[in-house]
Amino acid sequence: MMKKDAVDGHLARLREDGFTVLRDAVAPDAVAALIDALDRIQRDHGLGPARTGFEGRNTVRINNLLTYDPAFWQVPLHADVLAVAEAVLDPELLLSSYCSLVVGPGQAAQPLHADTQLLPLPRPHMPITLNAIWALSDFTEETGATRIVPGSHRLDRAPDYGRDYDTVAATMPAGSIMLFDSALWHGAGSNNSDRRRYAFSCAYCWGWMRQQENLQLGIPREVAVTFPRRLQELCGYSVYKGQFGHIDNHDPIELLGRERGKRMVWEASDAKAAHAASAAAGDEAGNTALHN
Repeated sequence: MMKKDAVDGHLARLREDGFTVLRDAVAPDAVAALIDALDRIQRDHGLGPARTGFEGRNTVRINNLLTYDPAFWQVPLHADVLAVAEAVLDPELLLSSYCSLVVGPGQAAQPLHADTQLLPLPRPHMPITLNAIWALSDFTEETGATRIVPGSHRLDRAPDYGRDYDTVAATMPAGSIMLFDSALWHGAGSNNSDRRRYAFSCAYCWGWMRQQENLQLGIPREVAVTFPRRLQELCGYSVYKGQFGHIDNHDPIELLGRERGKRMVWEASDAKAAHAASAAAGDEAGNTALHN
């Protein structure tokens, strides 16, 4: 688990620049296994490039990755990423979206954008989504490293669609993970190499937000029941602050055969009131004993 001073360093860079990089975050053998899994899933399921220019017609995006192979479960559960994400948001955060970003040779650069620019919120605002870009290949200028505008998360507007801006390439070696505020201006670079650029996008949001992917409906329950409990909670089988997301006053995780994680807020209120009454009664009994 990442130490507090390291977490604080990443938080400071996120506040100032809008992004930070965890280097050597994924072991080489794990990187190789994830690439093999992506190639196999694409081949076995006949998956091809995206159908829109924004997504990239020479880019393979596999959504709902958790349904395909347990090899992909480790990504949203990465301990160091979660340590930073929970510090930016809170421990009851949710997985908002999770997909592959395999950029093929000849793919043009993606238009610059901010991931949450469609939400009707005045900018700048507090971080509401934190994205983790996993570099499974070396991110270089040639292979299409993500282009970013450092500090743009603090601007009062989103970029104009299709307009050119001065950007820098978020270069990093394979096995690195870039975390960035969803308000940061960014876009995939152009792949001018003869190699595929492998990556994941794994985004987290507050527990009170609607997720970008509807994971509760997209992941069959017979698959979700096999997940580790923390992954189940990240997918939405949880209740935020004991209030938001309940089903008839029950924790949704009970649908997966788990014991509930916490009491509903109103139950907790009754328990708190009962505890206060008990404490008051104990104080009164003590005072009576002192006077007798």
